[in-house]
Amino acid sequence: MGLSKEKGAPQYSDYLELFWGNDRQLRSARFQDIFFSPNGIEETRHVFIEGNDLPANFKENFHIGELGFGTGLNLFVALQLWRERCPDSILQYTSFEIAPLPSKIITEALEEFDAIGDICREFLSEWEKGKIKIEIPNLAFELIVGDVRETIHTFNKKVDCWFLDGFSPSTNQEMWEEDLLQHVADRTKSGGTFATFSSASSVRENMMKAGFEISRVPGFGKKKHMLKGVLSK
Repeated sequence: MGLSKEKGAPQYSDYLELFWGNDRQLRSARFQDIFFSPNGIEETRHVFIEGNDLPANFKENFHIGELGFGTGLNLFVALQLWRERCPDSILQYTSFEIAPLPSKIITEALEEFDAIGDICREFLSEWEKGKIKIEIPNLAFELIVGDVRETIHTFNKKVDCWFLDGFSPSTNQEMWEEDLLQHVADRTKSGGTFATFSSASSVRENMMKAGFEISRVPGFGKKKHMLKGVLSK
């Protein structure tokens, strides 16, 4: 399923319909969206790291849950920070993804991000073997593959924070349904947090119904707002 960055050579995956845009950004034709902005590391730090008040909230056996693994950028940035702040502990990380990307595409998508290059290569050496549970230094990772509206029922743990990183609610409504977000809340520890790039009113309302206290804060780059929250129950 190799994709070429060369203009005029559109090759697509079966489900996400991946292609490289003229801006050299990895995109999904199916969901009419990019995987991350050109400043992807800074975007992840602003939305998901700062949005969940990390590393201040880090503690022993900290567990991150994620909807939408994509290229793994959020994981790599979080693990880099964890290794800096908690070098003697293990970060638990569970991600839900309907269509995992092959390592070749992930490598090409992240090739310009030298800051996480070593972690990316370390992780992908295991990923390319088809593993869904990966253990590398300071990380215990699990990938749960399939439609998250179904697979979340197989997940019986509670996490400390969530990275809600599905494609935009306007093109991927299923990822932001009220029932699914209630399941997210049910799998969150008391006082746990979430962050998302989205500021859609439907997402805000559904997260409030699920029990989160919501804040709308400045988004990243040209994005005016984003949402974050704390589970109040």
